[in-house]
Amino acid sequence: MSGTSPAEWASAGCAGLSAINLICLAMAFADADLAYFDPRRLLDTDAGARAVVAVFNASTAVRDFYRDAAALLLLLTTSPKGALL
Repeated sequence: MSGTSPAEWASAGCAGLSAINLICLAMAFADADLAYFDPRRLLDTDAGARAVVAVFNASTAVRDFYRDAAALLLLLTTSPKGALL
């Protein structure tokens, strides 16, 4: 198993710094009006209601996936008492 080289760390650091700079640049040119950042306008529309339902369904699916994965892991890592293995 190989370790991470300094070049890989530098590459990851530069990518993170670039992302932060891009966000800061976008915020610098964004409209500073408070109504611009108000999410209630979106939730009052039909698309906003559908987005809320989609997020809820996705979170439920993720929760169910992790529950099933934990049950499978439990089944695969334990053996019944008196097994002939």
